[in-house]
Amino acid sequence: MEQTRYPFLIALMAMAALSFTPAMAFDTQRADVSQFIDHMHEKYGFNKSALRHLLKNAQSQPTIITAMDRPAEKAKPWHEYRSIFLTEKRIAAGSDFWIAHRNELDLATLRTGVAQEYIVAILGVETFYGRLMGNFRVLDALATLSFDYPARAKFFLEELEQFLVLTRETPIDPRTALGSYAGAMGAPQFMPSNYRKFSVDAMADGHIDLWKNWPDVFASVGNYFKEHGWISGQPVLSEANLNSYKPSDLDGRQLAFTQTIGALKAQGITFDSSLPDEAPAMLIAADEADTIRWRVGYQNFYAITRYNHSALYAMAVFELANTIKERVALLLQAPTGP
Repeated sequence: MEQTRYPFLIALMAMAALSFTPAMAFDTQRADVSQFIDHMHEKYGFNKSALRHLLKNAQSQPTIITAMDRPAEKAKPWHEYRSIFLTEKRIAAGSDFWIAHRNELDLATLRTGVAQEYIVAILGVETFYGRLMGNFRVLDALATLSFDYPARAKFFLEELEQFLVLTRETPIDPRTALGSYAGAMGAPQFMPSNYRKFSVDAMADGHIDLWKNWPDVFASVGNYFKEHGWISGQPVLSEANLNSYKPSDLDGRQLAFTQTIGALKAQGITFDSSLPDEAPAMLIAADEADTIRWRVGYQNFYAITRYNHSALYAMAVFELANTIKERVALLLQAPTGP
């Protein structure tokens, strides 16, 4: 009887119970977990008993699945997403960070061709310049998403595999390493496969540390961009205007790098660019509170989206990078004496 009189209370109680679902240890006898252990043994020679013991200590975290289902890149329009990252606090901290590390940043730019401001901005967006690198155990995050998140289980199983191999190659402890809810690690938030592919031993000391070693961090971020098509000295983004007629297939909200500068101009889009007409480009619609701001992204913009497959993310990095660059220029010109 009480259930029919107060259905909303029952719904609230159910939601509360779901939100406080406790973490649970993995059953290594589960078919999918057992198959993964067999795979790691056969492919890499991992000891089955040791791997079972490690995975028994992993915890399935419901909060990780909740976070995966609500990324800001999909849940917010541009003007709200922008306000998360283009804050005075983040700009000021980024300016101070750049000045404190400008020699190491210069070396990373010389090594990779990626401008300092973009390396700094990536770190600002990802971890607030290394201050917020995540509080989830990487093992828990990757195991949860591998075995209890069917929508992307294949991807995260591969990352769990790469993480375990990485911990065998490096001093990283699989039981204690901390990262994001998706298993990204260190100041640049590299997934394990990217850590293995793109991280750089900038100090040539035989050890790569993306948590505390800033030369390694800067060189690794630059190397990631370089390997994903960054072209030194080329632009990232231009402001654009559309004529009253716009072809229906030019939506500007799909991450499709399929146009060229010449093709966009031929369809009534005006923007300034020093690049040739055959250079690849994409139209971007940035939703402001009361209008749409049109932009054109180039190869270097697309390279930023390889870090996070979102035009919103790349625009945030672009704006933060240029705002910090302007602030640093002013700070370095300011008189320092009494």
